[in-house]
Amino acid sequence: YTLEGHERGVNCIDYYPSGDKPYILSGADDRTVKIWDYQTKSIVHSLDGHSHNICSVMFHPKLPLICSASEDGTVRLWQSTTYRAETTLNYGMERAWALAATRETTKLAIGFDEGCVVIELGSDDPVVSMDGTGKVVWAKNNEIQTTTVRGLAGAVDDEDALPDGERLPVIPRDLGACELYPQAIKHNCNGRFIAVCGDGEYIIYTAQALRNKAFGQAIDFVWSATGTGDYAIRESTNRVKFFKNFKESRAIKPATASADALFGGHLLGVKGGDSAVLFYDWDSGEFVRKIDVAPKEIYWSDAGNLVLIACADSAYVLSYNAATTASAIAMGQLSPEDGVDGSFDLLYEISDNITSGEWVGDCFLYCNSSGRLNYSVGGKIQTLVHLDTNSSGATTHRILGYLAKEDRVYLVDKSLNIVSYKIMLAVLQYQTAVMRGDFDAANELLAVIPEAEYTTIARFLESQGFKEEALEVTTDDDHKFDLSLELGKIAIAHGLMEEIPPDEKNSIDTMAKWKKLSDAALKISDFELTEACSLASDDFPGLLLLYSAVGNFDGMEALAAAAQKKGKTNVAFISYLLTGNVEACANLLIDTNRLPEAAFFARTYLPSRVEEIVFLWKADLSKVSETAANALADPKSSPDLFPDLDVALQVEQMFLAQREATKATGISASDYPTAKDDLELDLIALVKSQAVAAPPPPPPPAPPAPPAPPAAPPAPPAPPAPPSDEPPENPFAAVDDPVDDAAAKAAEKAEADRRAREAAAAAERRRAEAEAKRLAEEAAAAEAASLAAEEAAAAEAARLAAEAAAAEAARIAAEEAAVAEAARIAAEDDDLNDFGDDW
Repeated sequence: YTLEGHERGVNCIDYYPSGDKPYILSGADDRTVKIWDYQTKSIVHSLDGHSHNICSVMFHPKLPLICSASEDGTVRLWQSTTYRAETTLNYGMERAWALAATRETTKLAIGFDEGCVVIELGSDDPVVSMDGTGKVVWAKNNEIQTTTVRGLAGAVDDEDALPDGERLPVIPRDLGACELYPQAIKHNCNGRFIAVCGDGEYIIYTAQALRNKAFGQAIDFVWSATGTGDYAIRESTNRVKFFKNFKESRAIKPATASADALFGGHLLGVKGGDSAVLFYDWDSGEFVRKIDVAPKEIYWSDAGNLVLIACADSAYVLSYNAATTASAIAMGQLSPEDGVDGSFDLLYEISDNITSGEWVGDCFLYCNSSGRLNYSVGGKIQTLVHLDTNSSGATTHRILGYLAKEDRVYLVDKSLNIVSYKIMLAVLQYQTAVMRGDFDAANELLAVIPEAEYTTIARFLESQGFKEEALEVTTDDDHKFDLSLELGKIAIAHGLMEEIPPDEKNSIDTMAKWKKLSDAALKISDFELTEACSLASDDFPGLLLLYSAVGNFDGMEALAAAAQKKGKTNVAFISYLLTGNVEACANLLIDTNRLPEAAFFARTYLPSRVEEIVFLWKADLSKVSETAANALADPKSSPDLFPDLDVALQVEQMFLAQREATKATGISASDYPTAKDDLELDLIALVKSQAVAAPPPPPPPAPPAPPAPPAAPPAPPAPPAPPSDEPPENPFAAVDDPVDDAAAKAAEKAEADRRAREAAAAAERRRAEAEAKRLAEEAAAAEAASLAAEEAAAAEAARLAAEAAAAEAARIAAEEAAVAEAARIAAEDDDLNDFGDDW
């Protein structure tokens, strides 16, 4: 058969996407869109509005919309049930030719002469609601379905229990079709009724069988938190109606320029156009309070004593005093401008963008815009889990509700996938009791909380400053270790470290803990524990600091060997040097191929090994440059380049002898005030000066006189001498003794040597004085030369400045002369001109 009705050619058709309506959509050159019933072969409705030929039409597969594209460059959208024109789209891209959409999203693709545009219509948030028993109702197009999530996640100790965040295997049940396109579904306070809102209408159904209870026209619809059939609707921007037990009780005009939205709960909230929210009492309709914030949603606690007002970038938690409000309403103590004083008090602010939430006692669970499931207790935010986000980083989940019997919070994403996360109600109640300061109630609740949740409790106590209590509660060894260090309980931390399993003793985390414990022990001067921790963690720098500070010679020697074995050569070198083991220092430099440093180190501390190390240096350097290697000098081939080497060798032997003498006992710390000055001594100069000033050894003692020869036999008596004229010799005259002569000569020689030494010493002093005088004269001459150079430089600078000033004066004079000459010429010209005028 043929359907006739268009006046000109038909360009496009489309079938209704579901089977409940036998409709065909057509667009033609007569600029109209017609809806046909192909069973009755009649026109259901005709849509006018385009100014040119219609090229494409379609029923949107997910939204209750009819779309049409025309050569006039516009795309028009109509409501598919009421056929009301919704909007007109014009992107200035010439003629519109094609339309496309999918069942999964609310997006629409439009093809133009100059390109393609993809837009998103309405909101893709799921239309879903859950009551307090776990029954869930949602809408897919006009279809209403229900299911239950109770028991699907499984018990905690069940091996088959679903892990947190796993999609629940829900089994939906069809309730029926809704007469309007659902844009929102809300359960009432006890879950017996649901309200379906959309297209400016609302219908109240029973939740079990979807039987119609009430309906009407409304822009907004909200339930009361107490009455089963109590709700309110917004008819217009200046009229709100209250219903009591499904019957209209009163209507009010909100005290604001424009009522833009309604919020249900223990009080009726009206969003004003002046960025404020006004609260009204459900029973009396009286104005209670105005709060100057622009809310996007309001969440009431079950008890009605707390309310959270969620704004664009933050949220405000207020306490509500119901008794004060009821008393003020009963006594008529109301202010038309301010309402009831003391009805609300600000408790704290949450600096987060809340997208959905649920009160559990005094704890608020919520999802934020960045994809985190958090909860707030007394203003303290705890993150439970990081949720999935879309490509722009926004969350794709919203909170459905919380089941206290299962200790689970349920969330749903945009594809109606339901997931759950375990949150112990006892834990939340414990945290709430701690925030209120009710520690007796908190201790009672702690007895019923499983030990698996103790660490969570402990971290909460720590965040509140109760670290002592957190240390007693926590079962996590890492957490307990950190708390014991913060509280200064070093023994507990040390005991935890001793209990670490052998396979974890060398892990990075264990080494870091030993280091923390070592630092904590050092703060309280527990050097034994500090040493034990540093040894356990191989903290060689810490051991070097400790041993050098306390003077532990044996520990320093052991540290040097251990550090060298572990490859910590810097610590090993310093340790060897501090213990005086210069031989090991030199060997360490040689082993690490630091031959230049080894050579210079030996020149200072071990001159006896200079030749050996220079030989090794030459051999190594010759691999790179033979010329550079040959340029190196050693004491054997170039003794003139190593002055005082013999003295340095003597100093080395003195040092080694001193080291051996003090190795057993060491040097007492009490000797430091005098011993520290020895660090400034120039040992080579000292040895040389001692060699010059030392007196020569005393002369050997004179040999003993030889024994006297045996007495000669008596000579025969001489004949009497003839008489002589000379007088006789004196028998008492002195006679020369050969022994006395030798002693006298030795004394004279010693005296002469002494005088020679004194003369030499005097000559040395005179030489030193002359040298000092010469150096002083040279310094004075140098100072005088420096002063003369400075004076000459100053004179030169003055001369240059004078020349510059003269040049500047000459330039100025030349300019003035030029100006005068120009004035003179100008005057002559004026005279000549005057002469011409006179003539």
